[in-house]
Amino acid sequence: MAIKKSGIRAQQADQTRARILQAAVKVFTRDGYSGGRVDSISKAADSNDRMLYYYFGSKEQLFTCVLEHIYEQFNQAEGKLKLDLAAPAQALRELVAFIWNYYVKHPEFVAILSIENLHQGKHARQSSEMRRLSGEAVGVLRPIIEAGQAQGVFRQDIDLKHVYLMIASLCYFYNSNRHTLSSFLGEDLSNEGQQQDWLAFITDLVLRGVMPDSVSAKGFIN
Repeated sequence: MAIKKSGIRAQQADQTRARILQAAVKVFTRDGYSGGRVDSISKAADSNDRMLYYYFGSKEQLFTCVLEHIYEQFNQAEGKLKLDLAAPAQALRELVAFIWNYYVKHPEFVAILSIENLHQGKHARQSSEMRRLSGEAVGVLRPIIEAGQAQGVFRQDIDLKHVYLMIASLCYFYNSNRHTLSSFLGEDLSNEGQQQDWLAFITDLVLRGVMPDSVSAKGFIN
């Protein structure tokens, strides 16, 4: 019976910790790091400040866990992709679409990354998990590029890091700046038609960036 109670307590502890973490994502997304108050997070989690400090130690450590959490969620979703390496150009196209759509559907991911950049990557540097998490993200791209190189459809002089940065920046910038850009350009960039146009454009750019001059990227997009 003691073991059963212990199991129930452990499950309750995991649930409380998960609620606090999810609440922190919402509050930090809405209010930023400085404005994200511990009592607001506790209230949103239907918990209390004492439990927050018990599980996470401090607001700063909580934000680091939030950062790790959103990357972990991204990696788990990306890991479910079924990419055909026999058709590397199509696989790359699907990866770009996945990353783009993930950013669109998960504004909290974009918001938390923007907050962390405002803090100059302070929490990311404190994390022991970020290198592993970033390695997993780049790891999905590596076999696609290598398969394309083996088949002669991708250039041999590709820097994997540059391709990753190209995809991430093209997807991130549009979403992180869409409100100001919409005002500046006089067009609603949250419109689905605008988003699909940008996805088609950046997919073309990425494919052109990895293919030899003798190969047409358009042939793999249409």
